[in-house]
Parts: sequence; C-alpha cells; structure tokens
Amino acid sequence: MTAADPQFPIENRITIRPGLALNVRHWPGDGPPFVLLHGLASNARTWDGVAQTLAQAGHAVYAVDQRGHGRSDKPDTGYDFATVTEDLALLLDALALDAPFVAGQSWGGNVVLAFGAAYPNRARGLCFVDGGFLDLQERPENTWARISVDLRPPNLLGTPAESLRQRMRTYHPDWPDAGIEATLNNFEILADGTIRPRLTMERHMEILRALWEQRPCDLYGKVTAPVVICPATSSSSPEWSERKRVQVAAAAESLARVTVHWFEETDHDIHVQKPGALAGVMLDALGNGIWR
Repeated sequence: MTAADPQFPIENRITIRPGLALNVRHWPGDGPPFVLLHGLASNARTWDGVAQTLAQAGHAVYAVDQRGHGRSDKPDTGYDFATVTEDLALLLDALALDAPFVAGQSWGGNVVLAFGAAYPNRARGLCFVDGGFLDLQERPENTWARISVDLRPPNLLGTPAESLRQRMRTYHPDWPDAGIEATLNNFEILADGTIRPRLTMERHMEILRALWEQRPCDLYGKVTAPVVICPATSSSSPEWSERKRVQVAAAAESLARVTVHWFEETDHDIHVQKPGALAGVMLDALGNGIWR
C-alpha cells in the first residue's frame, strides 16, 4: 500500500445534489477506504488525528463536513436521518467508493447506524464512536420538551475566539493542540476576533429533534455489516456512564456482528483526545478482528 502524506490532505467540495455540495478532506491511499463523520455541531477536521494514522498505514481516508456543518453547503431543510443518510450514499457514489469502512462520532454514529440499516450493502464495516447507540427516549421523563431545553447548546455568538480556545484548553488539558484548533473550527472567526457557529441554532435543534425521534433499537436488526462500538466512560459522570453501558449492551445484543472496545476515563470526543488509540482499534479490527 502507498502511504499518503498525512499532513496535507486534499480538500474538495463534492456536489451530490442540486444545491448541495459537501466539503471533504481526503488522504489518498491504496488501502481499503475509510469515511469519517463528525458529531452534531462539529466538523471534519476533528478527525484529522485519526485520519493521519490511517493514512500512514496506507489507507484512503475521507472526512466529511455533513450538511449544515463546516464548509459544506447549509440548506434550510434536510436534517432528518433519511436525508442525511441519503447524502452519504450519494457521496459514496460521487467518490466511486465501493464498500468503505464508515465511522461516525456521537450524532455521526447514529447517522452511521441509520445508514447501515437503510443501505445494508454499502459499507464493509461500521464504527460507532461514542454514538450509534444514543437513545434520547430511553428514559420516560426525557420528553422532547425537556430534551429541547436540557440539550440546547449555549449561545456562543460573539465570544472572543481566544477566550474559547483558552476555555477548551482548561477543560481538556490532555487534548493535543491540533485537536483544540480542529474543534475551534466548529466556528467562523469573524473580523473582530469573535466567533459564529457554522451550524445555526435552528438547524442544530432540527437535528436534535431527529436524534430524539430516532429509536436505535428499531434499527439494529437491519444492520448486516460488522460493527465496532467505541464508547467512552468517565468517573466524573457515573450516572451517564452507567446508562451508556446499558445502551451499549442493548446494541451488542441486537446487532448481528459486533465487538465493543471501551475507552475508560475518556472524553466524549474520543477521536480528538485519543486519535492514535482510536485509529489503532480500527486498524486492529481490519487486520485481526471483526472487519478482517
């Protein structure tokens, strides 16, 4: 396999439908391709560390800004799972990718789940990175009225970029600098040095509503591709970590072919905090594990 230069991905906008072009970061390679999807209100650059390790191993890698995010087009509609997963299918067609490995983080993991259920023959393997099993209706008290308040993002419009950068470094002292900068790319930096989210609040809430409506337990049985689940836990959030273990157990019981690799004492953004370790799990699944 020919290894790409991991420091210099090729960035292209790929038109997949009238009025919709998706921004794609591409590391060329001769090995089986990987397609990487970010989470809600995130962007493709957060996958750079993982992509670099995969590319060094000789794999072609494509990290995608999903609709409404990053440098992709931002249509007013189409933020439901059916449309977003069709976006992915159309992108694979446009890139002429046959049976890639597809990974998604958080909401992106649930997109990958929905994609695997709707397009069972399009991926060679799937990876859910602290997502794919997220069920916001798992607890009866989690009504949409409650979720729409509890999970509504803070309004960061007008925050100085440097202030946010320092805040992220304080909250995530073990994140690499490249990961901090990639996460800061969730925002545009305006001429006055303040930020504006690339995903609007209205579209954020549309996606959150779709995530609340999705029931992963209804989809697991439709997924035929082998799945690697990579959940994160933290002793600082014991209740959430325990609920996550229940959700992951339900996924592992219902998916046809699955393996689980836990990232203990790890942040939700595994791909940013521990990119080498996450890429290692993927490469091991391909070389010695469930994707072989």
